[in-house]
Amino acid sequence: MASNTSKTARASVRAGQAGASGALSVLGEFKYLIPLNKGKHVYVRNLTNGKTVHLSTTSDAFVEEIRVLAGAGHAAKIRAELQALAASTPTDGWDATEKRLVDAGVFEAA
Repeated sequence: MASNTSKTARASVRAGQAGASGALSVLGEFKYLIPLNKGKHVYVRNLTNGKTVHLSTTSDAFVEEIRVLAGAGHAAKIRAELQALAASTPTDGWDATEKRLVDAGVFEAA
């Protein structure tokens, strides 16, 4: 792991890999978003640079991080992940997060 990754991020990744939360891997499929604080924050796992960043889902940095991943060809998977989160936890506002990304034109390049 990178030395700048927090202990909480590493523990969250380990827990997900162990199957405790199911947030990271389903049948070997890579998960980009690790939800936190009822959808207010998220760890975004970026395959393009190998980093995991902690962001607020209402921040411009979150939009830009997802834009980078969408530009790298991951838009469909991220959008499906957002829809799955909205279905599994409808009170956490994932549908609004997806709408915000759509309104920002993040998925248009895909």
